[in-house]
Amino acid sequence: MITTASLSLLAVIASAALALSGWGSPLAVAHLAFAVGIVPLIFAAMMHFVPVLTRTGDTDSRMARLPMLVQTVGLIVISGMQGWIPYGMVYFAAVCDLLAAAILLNWIACRVRMTLGSPHPGWRWYGVAIGCLILALTSIVLIPFWPSYWRALRIFHLHLNTLGLVGLAALGTLPVLMPTALGKPDPESASWLRRRLWLVASGALLIATGAVIAWPFAAPGAALVLVATLGLIGQWVRRFGIKPLLRDGAAASLLCAVFGLLVALIAGVLHGAGMLPTRPSLLAWGAGFLLPLVTGALSQLLPVWRWPGLATSERLLMRQKLSTTGALRGSFFVGAAIAMLLGRQMLGGGMVMVGLALFVVALAQAVRVRRSTR
Repeated sequence: MITTASLSLLAVIASAALALSGWGSPLAVAHLAFAVGIVPLIFAAMMHFVPVLTRTGDTDSRMARLPMLVQTVGLIVISGMQGWIPYGMVYFAAVCDLLAAAILLNWIACRVRMTLGSPHPGWRWYGVAIGCLILALTSIVLIPFWPSYWRALRIFHLHLNTLGLVGLAALGTLPVLMPTALGKPDPESASWLRRRLWLVASGALLIATGAVIAWPFAAPGAALVLVATLGLIGQWVRRFGIKPLLRDGAAASLLCAVFGLLVALIAGVLHGAGMLPTRPSLLAWGAGFLLPLVTGALSQLLPVWRWPGLATSERLLMRQKLSTTGALRGSFFVGAAIAMLLGRQMLGGGMVMVGLALFVVALAQAVRVRRSTR
């Protein structure tokens, strides 16, 4: 898990730097973050949480290699898009990722069947998220067979990845991760997950299909996801209070990610209506939602992955160092998204780099924590 998380973080940082500098193919740079960074990290996070949600024990060593395999496939994708290898290898990589997604979905289903009693409803979000990834990858595999529909298939692929896979995986994890970060239970989280899955899943599908057909069909989907997201924020404020949410760095970063998702949803509707170009809306999604989500989640998960089992003083210290500047860097990321939407690309890019620099400094301090030999 640590190796996957480290390479994923490196890929996301490299992608942000390349995107801001304008170097490389935009498609390859975007997939450096997504195919090498985000998708393997989502796989690793699911493989961490599913055993907890189903109470079925740790992931076996063979299955634990799956995120690294997906990361390797991601390198094939960006190599093909950058022109370093034949472009046809991109389609081969999509088939490989399809198989990996099917393996993960089957593994989740097996864990659910092994559960004594009822599993936590969060597993359903992961299953639907992987289903969205399978649909997104299938649309890419179909391009060589239906070349005249390549644009529609790519748009469908893009939206099912960003709001289907990432959106569902994030909103399915946050109701569990936020109480863990704050060290306080949330009895309403399971109920929220049961009630809101259909809302977010149907919203993601409406957005993906509406983006292909016409933006008025996508707008209701954005509204559904918006309602669910606002409800989650309201539930957190009622349960924990706004001060604890902002005081803890990991929690504040996760809260910023949810606000960033709201900004990205509004930007997507404006883009569909022709009021906003494509590039700023995608950059706003990456800066305002993806970066605070990844840095906030890793602030909580990296210490656990480094030292599994019972909490130790070293693990708590590592988490403290990772989350120290969480609220500040989350604010920079959301501010960067808003700046990019307003056409201030240089300002937004600078804020992204400051936010990433704060996390890199915190990470450098955190990895220096060593287990006591006493």
